[in-house]
Amino acid sequence: MRWLLLSHALCFSLLKASAHVVELNNMFGQIQSPGYPDSYPSDSEVTWNITVPEGFRIKLYFMHFNLESSYLCEYDYVKVETEDQVLATFCGKETTDTEQTPGQEVVFSPGSFMSITFRSDFSNEERYTGFDAHYMAVDVDECTEREDEELSCDHYCHNYIGGYYCSCRFGYILHTDNRTCRVECSDNLFTQRTGVITSPDYPSPYPKSSECLYTIELEEGFMVSLQFEDIFDIEDHPEVSCPYDYIKIKAGPKLLGPFCGEKAPEPINTQSHSIQIQFRSDNSGENRGWRLLYRATGNECPKLQPPVHGKIEPLQAKYSFKDQVLISCDTGYKVLKDNVEMDVFQIECLKDGTWSNKIPTCKIADCGTPAKLENGLVTFSTRNNLTTYKSEIIYSCQQPYYKMLHSTTGVYTCSAQGVWMNEVLGKSQPTCLPVCGTPRFSRNLLARIFNGHPAQKGTTPWIAMLSHPNGQPFCGGSLLGSKWIVTAAHCLHQSLGSEDPTVHVLDLLSPSVFRIIMGKHWRRRSDENEQSFTAKQIFLHPQYNPTTFENDVALVELSESPVLNDFVMPICLPQGPPQQGAMVIVSGWGKQFLQRFPETLMEIEIPIVDHRICQEAYAPLKKKVTRDMICAGEKEGGKDACAGDSGGPMVTLDRESGQWYLVGTVSWGVDCGKKDRYGVYSYIFYNKDWIQRVTGMRN
Repeated sequence: MRWLLLSHALCFSLLKASAHVVELNNMFGQIQSPGYPDSYPSDSEVTWNITVPEGFRIKLYFMHFNLESSYLCEYDYVKVETEDQVLATFCGKETTDTEQTPGQEVVFSPGSFMSITFRSDFSNEERYTGFDAHYMAVDVDECTEREDEELSCDHYCHNYIGGYYCSCRFGYILHTDNRTCRVECSDNLFTQRTGVITSPDYPSPYPKSSECLYTIELEEGFMVSLQFEDIFDIEDHPEVSCPYDYIKIKAGPKLLGPFCGEKAPEPINTQSHSIQIQFRSDNSGENRGWRLLYRATGNECPKLQPPVHGKIEPLQAKYSFKDQVLISCDTGYKVLKDNVEMDVFQIECLKDGTWSNKIPTCKIADCGTPAKLENGLVTFSTRNNLTTYKSEIIYSCQQPYYKMLHSTTGVYTCSAQGVWMNEVLGKSQPTCLPVCGTPRFSRNLLARIFNGHPAQKGTTPWIAMLSHPNGQPFCGGSLLGSKWIVTAAHCLHQSLGSEDPTVHVLDLLSPSVFRIIMGKHWRRRSDENEQSFTAKQIFLHPQYNPTTFENDVALVELSESPVLNDFVMPICLPQGPPQQGAMVIVSGWGKQFLQRFPETLMEIEIPIVDHRICQEAYAPLKKKVTRDMICAGEKEGGKDACAGDSGGPMVTLDRESGQWYLVGTVSWGVDCGKKDRYGVYSYIFYNKDWIQRVTGMRN
């Protein structure tokens, strides 16, 4: 009978009014069957169309559900659907626990639209209360729930309520479709002769929607060859040639490609120096891209032969355009090109297949003629006086008058750099210093000298005579080093009057009004051993006092250095103060007994006097003996320097070294050789620092 009623209902439904449609646009709401909570009417149909904003979907659930049960819900039902899809159909009663009731089931729309239709047939066999449902708009997480791959983000997806947006990894930019990530790769210039070019992100999939341009630009004369290596994977089509992604190559006027697929093109010899490689990708695909090796070659140049005693770097079997080589020589040889010596020489292979220059020759390093050594000699250790690499020379000083400073050996070797080199001094020349304080003639020190005695010629080779142009001597001095005379300051000036007695105005002697004679023995006569000089500069001690004779010391620089020999030799500067009571020898051409000048150089041997005793001796005369003075003589008198001896040397022998050194210069005294009237001398050790500063001497 139910089947008859159903047939009747179908016929009757053709006569009933059209279904009722309700449009809902709120973000949430409630839907109830007609007459709820009373029983719903028969032969009723209501449709609720729910629309929410894009980016949301609709959540639907039932709080109460009580409809007539039927097989496949043919009689009464609630149908949930979208525009093109039925999401669910419900009927029956919750208490019966049928599978067709919604129960706790929640229905979600895939998009922002949901349609809910309630339908009852023409009769109900019992009372049914219908349903109570609720809906709400919920956010769609497009980043995790989007099913359409073509609309998904390429790199990063960011969800927000009602929508989403895409972003890209570093180095990529978002395409105009706002989801695809592409790279800016249209400005790649390669100018090296070899290189590797790859698709972006290789070997990871290359970016979508990108246009890449790679330019290889080399100098004219090169020809570029291309070879794809390793992976080659570009999206293709089984029937159409490279419609999606591809590589195109422009080499001069030639166009090559497009290339795509999984099989790499064969090696390409472009015969051009200017190449453009275009790579295009569309908005889909996950292909891994490509890797390209390029290499440029040019015309070959002839094989090179290294020069004798030389080498070529790099040495290789073939050379082509732009290849460069360096030519250098073995140790001890120099590259010789156009009569110019150099360490290395470079040549280059030109585009016409010729070298830019000829191979130079290698010439052995030559140190040239060794420089002369002042007061010394140079001799060759090798035959024929060779001056080339590894040749040896020996510098030596003129003995016994000069000795070599620092180096114990004067051996120099010609270095690979063409410079004479010594193990100690490097390329610096040795220096010959005068030997001091070792006269060639020795005096008899066992015999005491009383009352002055003519000096043996050559025993005082350091003494200098200061004389006027007419030959009249006026002072003595001593040779220091090779060109300095130390004397008394009072010998070299005349005092000018001054209203202030504490101010000393000095008129220095002009260097042109006196001469300095070395090797002198006779006072007035000359002999073949004498050497005469003029003064170049005069230096008085800055603290010299002409009234008290304090710091009575001066230095005269000679216009030229004397020739050292058996009769001319410098005296040594003292290493320390003399021992108390040491014997000293004073030399000079000053007045003697009976106030007569001697014919020859005289000398006298006297002891050093204690400084305090000397001070006490002169105290009654109100004469000061200061720390820069040293005294010598006998208490009983009879032995002393006198007029004309000023500036002359007072020397003593260092028995350990065998050298004589200067203790003082004759300065002043009261009378000559009187009892308790000791001679006073300018103390050289006290003023040694000033002497070394002015002369530059070390000892």
